[in-house]
This record gives sequence, C-alpha cells and structure tokens, in this order.
Amino acid sequence: MRILLVGAGGVGSAVVPIAARRDFFEHIVVADSRQDRAADAVAKIDDPRFSAIGLDAADQAAVEAALVEHRCDVLFNAVDPRFTMSLFRAALNTGARYLDMAMSLSRPHPRRPYELTGVKLGDEQFALDGAWRAKEVLALVGMGVEPGLADVFARYAAEHLFESIEEIGIRDGSNLVVEGYDFAPTFSIWTTIEECLNPPVVWEDGEWHTTEPFSEPEVFDFPEGIGPVECVNVEHEEVLLVPRWIDARRVTFKYGLGAEFIDVLKTLHKLGLDSPDKIRVGGVEASPRDMVAASLPDPATLGDRMRGKTCAGTWVKGVGKDGEPREVYLYHVVDNEWSMREYGCQAVVWQTAVHPVVALELLATGGWSGTGVLGPEAFDAVPFLELLNAYGSPWGMRDQAGQVLRAA
Repeated sequence: MRILLVGAGGVGSAVVPIAARRDFFEHIVVADSRQDRAADAVAKIDDPRFSAIGLDAADQAAVEAALVEHRCDVLFNAVDPRFTMSLFRAALNTGARYLDMAMSLSRPHPRRPYELTGVKLGDEQFALDGAWRAKEVLALVGMGVEPGLADVFARYAAEHLFESIEEIGIRDGSNLVVEGYDFAPTFSIWTTIEECLNPPVVWEDGEWHTTEPFSEPEVFDFPEGIGPVECVNVEHEEVLLVPRWIDARRVTFKYGLGAEFIDVLKTLHKLGLDSPDKIRVGGVEASPRDMVAASLPDPATLGDRMRGKTCAGTWVKGVGKDGEPREVYLYHVVDNEWSMREYGCQAVVWQTAVHPVVALELLATGGWSGTGVLGPEAFDAVPFLELLNAYGSPWGMRDQAGQVLRAA
C-alpha cells in the first residue's frame, strides 16, 4: 500500500508517528500546501518509508498528478472539509482508494433551516456512489474518531449487545485545559465553526430533521475521572451515517463545548467572523473565518500546555440480547500526558489520527474490504476494535444503570 496523506496539520502530523510504528504500508507521501510543514512531520520520525511534498488540496489536477507520480493507491484526506470534494474526485478519477475523516459540506435549507435539511453532510459524496462501484474501488468516508470510531461502536452494539435499539447518541466531552490562553481550541477552529454553527441534524422515526445550534442541553457523566459535562446538539456526520446501516429510532450527536466556548462561537457569528466567504481588506482578500483561524494558536502546538483527558463515545439505549432494557456507553479516552509522552502529540489530534490508521491497516490486510462509498458502519466492528487494542489504545464499555442523562 502506497498512501498519499494530504494535510500535515494537527491530525496529519499525528498520523506520521502512529503509522511509523506499523508495517502494513510500503510508503506514505506526506503532502501539504506548506511543504516545510510536511517536511517537519517526516523529519521527526527519520523513516525512509515517508517523504514530503508541497501540494494544494484545492487543485484537483495537481492531486491527481501526485497520485500518479508517486504511485499511490490510497488517498488519505487529512485537511478540513472544504477540500473534500476535490480530493474525493481526484481519487475517483485515478482509481485510488479514498479515506477521510470529515465529509462533504452541508448547506442549510434556504427557508426553514431549523426544521428541514438542505444539502446534508456527505450528500455530494454519496451521489457518486455508483461511479465508485463501477470502478470497483472503495471510498471510506467519516473514518476518524467522531465520525469513525463512534460509528464502529454503533455497529458493534447493534450486532453484539442489542436486539433492538431505541436511540444511538454520540457523546463527546473532556476535562482538558490549555494553560496560558484565554481561548485556544484543541481542534481546527475552521471545522469547529462549521459544525457548531450549522443547524444540527437529528434522525428520528425514519427521517432527518434539523434543530437550532446548541439545542437540547443535557449533562452527561463521562468516564475515567472526566465527570459531568454539559453537551448540546451539533451538526456531525454520525447522524447522517449511522441510519444508513443501523436500525435505530433516534440518532443524535452532542458535544461538550462549555458555556464560554459557545459564547465565543455565538459572538463570532454575530460579527460575521464565521463566514468562509472572502472579503477584501485593503488590497488583500481573505475570509473572516480564515483570519480567526490565523489569529489563534495551532492546535498541534498546544500539547505542552494541555492537561486532562478527552473522551469520545457512543451511548446506546434499547433492548438487550436477553430481552431486557439496556443502556451502554462504549468509549475511548486519551490522556494528554500519555499521548505527549508516547507520541509527542496532544490528545485530541492523536485520538482523531489513530483510528484512520487502524482502518488503513485493515484495508491493507483484507480485514475490511468493499466498493462504493461506505461509512464505518458497513464493516465488521470486531477486527477494528481488536486491532485498536493492539495499537495500545484500548476502548471501554460502561453499563449505564444509574448513570442516566440528566436535563441541564
């Protein structure tokens, strides 16, 4: 397997030391619009199986040329979702398998954005499913941690723990703090703005509908010492992926953002600083969102200032295999102290990066296979979870008896 890894930011740079410990691939070409950043990521591991190039993810022709020149049979998309379709089409045109962690962007309903869906996350990709099937090539979409591992958990629960499912709720929270900054997101602010300020999607009784941002607040008690965190509805791919393969009456995604973080996002929106559209300031054109991102610290550089743990997981409620009511929370926790010590990567980006590497190893060894545009739910969960343990990154499960969700 020869992989073109597009993006050497926080997650892309974390992929490199994770993959370097494995032997399932022949070569990984790390590509970034800033070749120096790609080169820095490669230099840190001193492994001849990695090389670095400069590449504009928006330039589909250039991406296709890079795939051909470097004989890459897999394109791993590790950039923000505004570049998803150029990379997706480049892989399709060259016959390379494709993997991403964030799907094609949504567009709200023009008249009733907080009731009806418009263009949903991933719609543009699923529209090309037939083309991928015709070429007998796989596009594995939404394969990070959330979406990604959370979807694997949903498949595992449906097959091994439940006879029928009432609700699947992805719940994400942490007790991470960043010392020395008043406001320092631990993940891409561009992506965070996109998913937090768009109308959240909910699957309910056989259809998708939308609601207002930050709706339905509730407190979820996260494991391994993180404790209670208020979570709110956020637009996320799992709600668009899970119902395609798993029968559940309701599917939601709720994120533990915190009141201060939500207030900052609302202020950015009020001022128009969340806009991705370019404006002219003097003789320069830039989008307000890009300017906000440029003014904040790079999340990949925050590890030495971070303390605490981050948790991603899937809460499932229904009827267990024994016919009795059951609730479980399947989860994955990463301690920042551990990820920094072991890999030199902060917890959030490391947690996001490890799961697509596990998926790539399964594709390389034949543990997972398929054609067309597929989400993680389309594959057997057990090989993934077993291999994740082998990566030294164990997952957990908590029965929810006595630990129910509480209204905030």
